[in-house]
Amino acid sequence: MATPHISAATGDFAKTVLMPGDPLRAKFIAETFLKDAKLVSSVRNVLGYTGTYKGVPVSVMASGMGMPSIGIYSWELFNFYGVETIIRVGSAGSYRAWLNVKDVTLAERAVSESSYARVQGGVKDYAIQPDEELNDLIRQKAEDLGVDLKMSVVHSSDVFYRSASQGTWEDIAEETGTDCVEMESFALFHNAKQLGKRAACLLTISDSFVNHVELSSEEREKSFTDMIRLALETAKALEVGKP
Repeated sequence: MATPHISAATGDFAKTVLMPGDPLRAKFIAETFLKDAKLVSSVRNVLGYTGTYKGVPVSVMASGMGMPSIGIYSWELFNFYGVETIIRVGSAGSYRAWLNVKDVTLAERAVSESSYARVQGGVKDYAIQPDEELNDLIRQKAEDLGVDLKMSVVHSSDVFYRSASQGTWEDIAEETGTDCVEMESFALFHNAKQLGKRAACLLTISDSFVNHVELSSEEREKSFTDMIRLALETAKALEVGKP
């Protein structure tokens, strides 16, 4: 079954999908970590692949940037392709001195000013949590792999370039009680809850508002190994743990 945004056939996607924002990062993950990776969708060059990781079917598909984009792709994957779990694997900017560039962090909740949840499903909450059991599994896998996983409250923003009149990043961090910022997790968590699915958000810190260190676009594409391995081991555990 093709949708207006995904050209894959029914059955082309695994039950668990890793979802980076960047299509080139999806391509890199598929070609580097998956065996026999097959391109299953390329509408608008938003690339989706399915292969196996240690014998377990896993898919990876880009979400594009922002909540409207991940909102479309995650909804269609959940609702039309039988996907049960989406693990966002993305980048974030740090608001805190303890959260440094290249650190891996797991969202314990997403806080947003976005109207996405209200407009899409009439939900007026401005903080949405991921699947608790999925987060517990990711934390366990991080211990197994020796990944120093940091928990954080994520600011999920609709706006990348914010007017100075709307406050500094310090003001935003204080007002929202958040530790880092990205642009997708709030919509992903909302869609998962609406459809009775599972979602989590793993992030690698790509830049810091505190010390002004940042990774290049090439480093962002290729240096997130710990995060990707952690997401893949979680996908494997979800499949192996099925009765």
